[in-house]
Order: sequence, then structure tokens, then C-alpha cells
Amino acid sequence: MSQSKAIATSRVLTEVESKEMLKAAGIPVVETRLARNMKEAVAISREMGYPVALKLMSEDVVHKSDAGGVKLGLQNNSQVEKAYSAMMSSVKAMYPGAKIDGVSVQRMAKPGVEVIVGMSKDPQFGPVLMFGLGGVLVELLKDVAFRIVPVARIDAAEMIREIKGLPMLQGFRGSKPCDLEALEKLIVAVSDFVEKNPQVKELDLNPVFAYEDGVLAVDARVVVEN
Repeated sequence: MSQSKAIATSRVLTEVESKEMLKAAGIPVVETRLARNMKEAVAISREMGYPVALKLMSEDVVHKSDAGGVKLGLQNNSQVEKAYSAMMSSVKAMYPGAKIDGVSVQRMAKPGVEVIVGMSKDPQFGPVLMFGLGGVLVELLKDVAFRIVPVARIDAAEMIREIKGLPMLQGFRGSKPCDLEALEKLIVAVSDFVEKNPQVKELDLNPVFAYEDGVLAVDARVVVEN
């Protein structure tokens, strides 16, 4: 008699879902809301305050930027309307069968030094946390530090100081130093979040803007096991 085995599946949360989950855990993320149509996109943008960014919400479109699914620095209602229309036309042309849930609306954050905080599950060691310079630099330089969860404050401090890009955070060529204590607290908060939510399979906060005072996760991606 054959016995069927349960197959573990996973689901990528939307950007809005990911940020809501992280925000509830006390992790600083930029406010992001779902707009299901152009009218809602304009209303949410006006309520948040300009400038804003729009990002396509669709599980069927992986590389949203390449498909014209990301619009940044929109300054008024008219620009939001035009960006929304252009985004939908572009995406539907490239992905005619894609299911589109709407767009995420978020206020443009003040730029800072970009870092990444991520987590993946190792088959042997379990959840492993990563920290490094973020944005495109993480792929280019691969300048990252790793620790097995749980991560204490002293571990977080060591991770930050291990990367070669540390001078970027300490105030490089006259720039203001970043708030390293806030970065340490963020790393520990992500570690705590992972411990309390064992269903989380992967997590990426990239980029996180590190400021002179505080940090803010601009983009977030969470994958959960069903």
C-alpha cells in the first residue's frame, strides 16, 4: 500500500504583506499600501504625501523593472495617473496573461547608505542571517557577513564590522557616519522575527537605508512555507 508524502510548498508574500508582517514585529519599514486601480493609487498617493513610488503587484511578473513595472519620484496626481497607465500598458504588452493585483504605493524615502539584511535556511544549520552593503553592490562585491540565528547584539556588532565596506558606514570622504547602533538593533530584530516565525523560509530587506539617525527598510521580500 503506497503512502503519499506531503510536499512542502512555499509562497512569496507580496511587498505589502511582507512589510505589514515586518512592521508588526517592530522592524522599521517604509509605509506601503495596495492600490487596486488608478483612482485608489491617486487617493493613497495624495494621502501619503508626494513624492511617491509605484510598483506593480503581480506574482506572474518576476522582473518588474524590466517590464516597466516600477515608477519612482512621482510628484503629483497627474504623474501618478500617467505612470499607472504606462505601467499597465507596458506590463500587459510583455505579459499578456499575467494576473495583476494592482500596484503598491509608497512614499519616496530620503536616500541613505544602502545595506542588506537577509535570511535563508541552511539544511544543516537552520536559519542563517546575512548583512552587507545593499542595492546592486551586494551582487557586485559580495561583501557580506553571516551568523546562525539567534543573533545577539554583540554578534550584530561583529557582523557590521566584518565587512570591507565598513568605512562607508563610518563616514567615508566627509559623509556623515551612519547610526551603527540602529543597524545592530535591526539585525537583532530580524533574528528575533525569524525565531518567532519558523514558517519564514527566506527574507530580504534590500535596500535598507542607513541614516545618521536610524534605519529604514525600503524594499522587503518574505517567503513562507505553507
